[in-house]
Amino acid sequence: MTTPSTDTSVRQPSLFIPHGGGPCFFMPDPAGTWTGMAAYLRGLAASLPARPAAILVVSGHWETRGFAFTGSTTPPLIYDYGGFPPYTYDLRYDVPGAPDLAARAAELIQGAGMAAAVDPQRGLDHGVFVPLKVAFPDADIPVVEMSVDRDLDPALHIAAGRALAPLRDAGVLIVASGMSFHNMRGYGDPRFTAPSQQFDTWLTAAVSQPADERAVALNGWADAPSARLSHPRAEHLLPLMVAAGASNAPGTHDYNELVMQTAISGYRFA
Repeated sequence: MTTPSTDTSVRQPSLFIPHGGGPCFFMPDPAGTWTGMAAYLRGLAASLPARPAAILVVSGHWETRGFAFTGSTTPPLIYDYGGFPPYTYDLRYDVPGAPDLAARAAELIQGAGMAAAVDPQRGLDHGVFVPLKVAFPDADIPVVEMSVDRDLDPALHIAAGRALAPLRDAGVLIVASGMSFHNMRGYGDPRFTAPSQQFDTWLTAAVSQPADERAVALNGWADAPSARLSHPRAEHLLPLMVAAGASNAPGTHDYNELVMQTAISGYRFA
């Protein structure tokens, strides 16, 4: 499938996608653990209304005080995973950066009363380059990475999404990269299947609500069924708050699958 032609006058959706485990999509997978997720990621480009002018990716693997955006014209890659075969540290995704977009995004966040800065040195971590290498393999759409705030306040991230919403009308695709279930002890453990499904059911219902009700629900995510079993820390869930905040439309359930015996979902906001 090919990406539609670029049209900066077409509003892009905001997405919450699972980024898998380390460089999982580029390793042998005889059990087919990552086949469904990879197929979902590969289908994203063709599902868009137009080719994005740029992609802003919120990664759960970058935590800062306030929000930060990568400002390099040629962002390097950060191989922030351990214990994988040597060839996975040679993966390339030589995508252009977008310093102007980084500056505009920081300006929007600051204009909404939140702290933001541009980091001209920071590279793209695996929460960015691994899923994008699957979804946009030509590496020809400019990419800016956005951090999550280290206080992990859901309301703050929803507010950040609201501030960034105008970028969507300029053809910028906002991608929240995380995992709807992220407890490293739970992957592959059947005792976590039911709890992960409980949280997944709640999360899907919350995401599907109108914007105001959704914001209230997501702000109280920690009280949801099996929430802390699914997310001992919130860093992989917080990107979802940005994607949700960037839209006034109810979210749709884009992807769902049992992966390593845990429920994993992806969401789309028009």
